[in-house]
Amino acid sequence: MAERPYHHGNLRTALLAAAERTVRERGVQELSLRELARDIGVSHGAPRRHFPDRRALLDALAESGFIRLGSELQSAFENAGEDFEARLGAVAAAYVRFATADAALLELMFAGKNHEESGVLHDAAERAFAVMLGLIAQGQEVGALEQGDPERVGLVLFATIQGIAALVTAGIVAAEQIDELVADAIERFLRGSQRAGVPS
Repeated sequence: MAERPYHHGNLRTALLAAAERTVRERGVQELSLRELARDIGVSHGAPRRHFPDRRALLDALAESGFIRLGSELQSAFENAGEDFEARLGAVAAAYVRFATADAALLELMFAGKNHEESGVLHDAAERAFAVMLGLIAQGQEVGALEQGDPERVGLVLFATIQGIAALVTAGIVAAEQIDELVADAIERFLRGSQRAGVPS
């Protein structure tokens, strides 16, 4: 009975879900394959069928986080209508909500991505942020944003929304202010970008 999640093909999914809960509630430092096995009711050796060590579990958790982030950004994009500013605001707000709800997971995601120059995590991160990068390129096409490397143009916006998330996570700004702050950030980013694109 203890091995049932494995035999039903659910062990990997169950381990990742339990790991994400642990990270959210107690932090990455509390993650242990043995404890996760106990939490979901399998033998302590069962997780090693999917994750040979803790590092493999952390990388899989980071990859799963990037997949979920990408899905949430894409959903925000699709539900925002055709207006570019509305789309940009919706995607930015979705990112800030993810970053504040799962701050420890996001830190793990970026740490994992940064310890490899290429590979599964790097690719997962690229796919997740493709929505935001595509929006920047769209803004350039319609003349709402200055021309140039989309990554460089978008970096200012990303730094701003990451900063908003950090302020909320630190308790300096209330979570209820996210939408208002993001809307202000988008408005100022667009105004500044348009001004930057005007030849002197």
